[in-house]
Amino acid sequence: MRLFLLVLAFLSAFPLPAQDQSVRYEASHDAMGTEFTVVAYGSDAKYLGEVANEAFEEIDRLDAQMSNYRPESEISALNRDAARRAIIVEPALFALIQDSRRYSQETDGAFDITVGPLIRAWGFFRGQGRYPSHAELTAAIERIGYRHIRLDAARREVRFDREGVELDLGGIAKGYAVDRAVEILREDGVTAALVSSGTSSVYALGAPPGERGWKVNVRDPFEAGKVGDVVWLKNYSLSVSGNYERFFTLQGKTYAHIMDPRSGRPVENMLATAVLAPRATQSDALSTAFFVLGPQASRRYLAAHPDLAVLFYQPGRAKRTFRRVMLRSASSNVPAGSLAEIGPP
Repeated sequence: MRLFLLVLAFLSAFPLPAQDQSVRYEASHDAMGTEFTVVAYGSDAKYLGEVANEAFEEIDRLDAQMSNYRPESEISALNRDAARRAIIVEPALFALIQDSRRYSQETDGAFDITVGPLIRAWGFFRGQGRYPSHAELTAAIERIGYRHIRLDAARREVRFDREGVELDLGGIAKGYAVDRAVEILREDGVTAALVSSGTSSVYALGAPPGERGWKVNVRDPFEAGKVGDVVWLKNYSLSVSGNYERFFTLQGKTYAHIMDPRSGRPVENMLATAVLAPRATQSDALSTAFFVLGPQASRRYLAAHPDLAVLFYQPGRAKRTFRRVMLRSASSNVPAGSLAEIGPP
């Protein structure tokens, strides 16, 4: 649903106090079509490496389960059979599908894990995009909509109420994988780590030695090497969505791959969104939802859901300029021991 759209350049080397015996460990691993990275501090580099490998193994397991590129995955099996019969789903995956449908309901369909046929119609499934015919677009719209997903929580069963419906967890799976990796690090005693899924989502566990949090640079929406904003995180997540990773231009107009499932068309008048939330699963889904909703419609969601902050980057009046809109939840109470702060570039 969404690939890695906004560069998150975290500060990878903090100066350590002379008396601090912490060592820094960093490793990366390819999964889910991107590169996951773990940066961690502790007393034993070998142990940190073992824990990181355990986290990467869990990410690989999730990739094998959730990839709709793999015919043998649990998601692929659902997409093949759930329109014909109810399918029993593994508990954690069922809970993630439940959460995804809830995000769809709460955002009036701005986030929707059935959007795959629409992405395919616009040519973004494996390519850089094309303008669909009227017939293609009509057929795709008929096959999408989170209301076609029927869930039986008592039996953990999933079924679709019509043929052609399919699930695509690309807009939430990477954030979920980051959260699962962080859970493993915590369980194994790691107290300072930054886990990122490509340039999509990041979770800051604790803080590096001598620092108040992890510094994450959000890129300028027009220049990859330029910082748009600086975010400080501790026990908090950040996810980003942008319009410049996959797009095509036709007759002078640019069409990006982030779709409004309600209209069946690419979102316009939005460059990027960055969302701070307690969990990466949440920030991952909402960065797409807020990209679709825009600032005005997002206010309603923020009024009802606590502890969120959102940066919207919209086109400015002059070419290659942008204006920034920052919104927060009506109720925001970052827990003690956490940090979620947006600072100047």
